[in-house]
Amino acid sequence: MGKAMVLVDSGFQEAELLYPYYRFQEAGYKVDLVGPKAKETYTGEYGYRITSDLAPEEVKIDEYDAIVIPGGRAPDRIEADVVRGRKVTSFAAVATDLKNAGAIWENSSVVVDGNLVTSRWPSDLPGFCREALKLLE
Repeated sequence: MGKAMVLVDSGFQEAELLYPYYRFQEAGYKVDLVGPKAKETYTGEYGYRITSDLAPEEVKIDEYDAIVIPGGRAPDRIEADVVRGRKVTSFAAVATDLKNAGAIWENSSVVVDGNLVTSRWPSDLPGFCREALKLLE
């Protein structure tokens, strides 16, 4: 059985957190919710509350097969420098930020570039999860 983490912080987009959280479990993955603090409750854009399992300092990154970063306001606080030169898609309002970070942005429902899978909004989640899980097979 593989392991996946879903990042959580205040302002997460509920569907973009919950859909992959349960879909990865359905596919046999143990899924951990990782937030700035362990056992902290975070509130999404529409008021849904969820509690993290772990904090970043408790994560042994080599144990994970996948990291899911849900949309919403929460990803705005993540700096990772991982999109330079990579093909990606996103919510249109984030396209300029991604281009400024060196990404090659396209308006597609799902974009796969190596081990990076991106999508735009909740209606793209079936394709996002399908492609992410296919990549992990």
